[in-house]
Amino acid sequence: MNEGEHRVEAWRALLLAHNSAVRAIESDVQRNGRIPLTWYDVLLELRAGGERGLRMQEVAERVVLSRTRVSRLVDEMARLGLVNKRPDPTDKRVTWAVITEDGLAALRETAPVYLRGIWEHFARHLSDDEADVIAQALLRVAQAHTDISVS
Repeated sequence: MNEGEHRVEAWRALLLAHNSAVRAIESDVQRNGRIPLTWYDVLLELRAGGERGLRMQEVAERVVLSRTRVSRLVDEMARLGLVNKRPDPTDKRVTWAVITEDGLAALRETAPVYLRGIWEHFARHLSDDEADVIAQALLRVAQAHTDISVS
């Protein structure tokens, strides 16, 4: 296998691993009656946004969903009381999303199942050294396309 083929195979392996692990974790979460992983990811980002929350555009940039999908998802979560949406008082084009107490509770209830799934379906298959190499390499790729800092 030449150098280019190794890199294409690495890409293929990343996609296969991501798909299989996420499906297995989502299945675990659903089996345990918890919120969907997409909701979990949105709530996790909103919690990181603090009391002020995040602009909808920021939510879309932080999660791996289309902007249209994020908007529909946050609307649904707001109807269920997990998120509050409010217009920006100074810029009518901007909508803010803030996690609610119910959203925080759902996040806390789902976290153990999610973390157990990450271990079971991903992390336990890697040595510490492999996990370090994967994390560094993938963060370097992400940094090339965003402003994520690599430590």
